[in-house]
Amino acid sequence: MTAYKRVAMLLGGRSAEREVSLSSGAGCAKALRDESFDVVEIDPGENLAAQLIEAKPDAVFNALHGRWGEDGCVQGLLELLRIPYTHSGVLASALAMHKQRSKDVYRAAGIPVVNSIVVDRHEAAARHLMEPPYVVKPVNEGSSVGVFIIRKGDNRPPAALGSEEWNLSSEMMVEEFVPGRELTVAVMGNRALGVTEITTNLEFYDYEAKYATGGSIHTLPAKIPVSVTGEASRLAERAHAALGCRGVSRTDFRYDDSGGKHRLIALETNTQPGMTTTSLVPEQAAHAGFSYRALCRWIVEDASCDR
Repeated sequence: MTAYKRVAMLLGGRSAEREVSLSSGAGCAKALRDESFDVVEIDPGENLAAQLIEAKPDAVFNALHGRWGEDGCVQGLLELLRIPYTHSGVLASALAMHKQRSKDVYRAAGIPVVNSIVVDRHEAAARHLMEPPYVVKPVNEGSSVGVFIIRKGDNRPPAALGSEEWNLSSEMMVEEFVPGRELTVAVMGNRALGVTEITTNLEFYDYEAKYATGGSIHTLPAKIPVSVTGEASRLAERAHAALGCRGVSRTDFRYDDSGGKHRLIALETNTQPGMTTTSLVPEQAAHAGFSYRALCRWIVEDASCDR
């Protein structure tokens, strides 16, 4: 039995993924209450430290997504306050959130990636920096926020990148486009839970496809060769370990099976994956025998400092 009884659920926050975080946190809070935890929900304001000191939790369940919640900032505060918390620690969170830094770690660990560069968004908007097709995305956002696919025949990058209305990262990653299928693998502790294939009627698996009801179809287990299932699982476990992740993570891949190929390319690792009703990790956990409530309980019981 866990020594943690009172849990602070961090949800919402200031990132572009606020609405998803609110949904994730609300679902996890209900599950933990059903498991007899005393849960206080905290939407971080100007002084999160004061909110946490007032709440007096035994542990923090971090359901924040995106910048300021998933990038090492909140983790550092929790370390200073010496409050046990869930998911990955400061370094792993910062590395995984910065897509180019995580690629450096992937390469060192023998995990396949494609070539990419990081540039200012105005430079990315001005001209083609790679031969199309290629992808442009913020280097430090999640949930496919602000992602553009530039196709063959496109005369120029999207003008939105250089517009004054742009309120995401000024640093953009420009990377080769990988054709094929979208796969994702959740890791719980140090074990892969399963391989899901994601399909959508939209242009690609973007923010809407991820979180809108009916926005995507999840096929679990993915209908791919057994050897590819095994390799995707091994690579996800390796990414989790190489980045230094803790608790639950989820690594996304492209599987290029065109022209007789069987090529897996790692895209990114999510250190605080979504926990909404349409999210992938709860589905894979259920496939592996963990109910939603059991998954939330396990995440809390895994909480600690010095992660």
